[in-house]
Amino acid sequence: MTPAEISRRSWLTLAAWIGLTALAIAFVDRAASTWSHQHLHGVATFRWLTHLVDPILPGALLGLAGSALAAALGGWRPKEHGITFIAVCLSVVVGAAMKERLKSAFGRTWPETWTDGNPSWIGNGVFGFHPFHGGEGWYSFPSGHMTLASSLAAVLWLRIPKLRPWCVLLVAAVAVGLFGADFHWVGDMVAGTFLGTLCATGVVALLSGLP
Repeated sequence: MTPAEISRRSWLTLAAWIGLTALAIAFVDRAASTWSHQHLHGVATFRWLTHLVDPILPGALLGLAGSALAAALGGWRPKEHGITFIAVCLSVVVGAAMKERLKSAFGRTWPETWTDGNPSWIGNGVFGFHPFHGGEGWYSFPSGHMTLASSLAAVLWLRIPKLRPWCVLLVAAVAVGLFGADFHWVGDMVAGTFLGTLCATGVVALLSGLP
């Protein structure tokens, strides 16, 4: 595939993800949140699934620190699997940083009220974006859970094809948990998945020239 073809495919993918996110916001989010609240509210399994991402960021930070110490003090130089490990760690850290900035920039309210009486669709009929509002009650978009899961899974998808079923399972499980617990809008999850995948693709491309 030529660089021009790769660039064209990347732009088409970006346009598709933006379109899917916009469609979800316009036509899916409110109905999906209402349905989830009415039929799935309080099921502990969904909340448990959302915690699958909890060790991802701490693990990535420790992995980067350990890799740096090994390189600086022990002369370690990463080979194929080492590069994959570093790519995973970098992708997760970049994704975590990006989603925080985007959450603040978009200022989207949540589907449900869960902290300090934050305005929400279920609690107050509130639905919208309030750019740079600030505060956790306006931090719904994009989904950080999906960003972390996708930033890890997408690197493994690209670097270790035999793990692809597990990559899909991780991302799907987190998405099911978020939907069932009504923690995020569908549009948040679509955007978070794209953000994590974008970070992973960029990091893998940057590291692809290493031995």
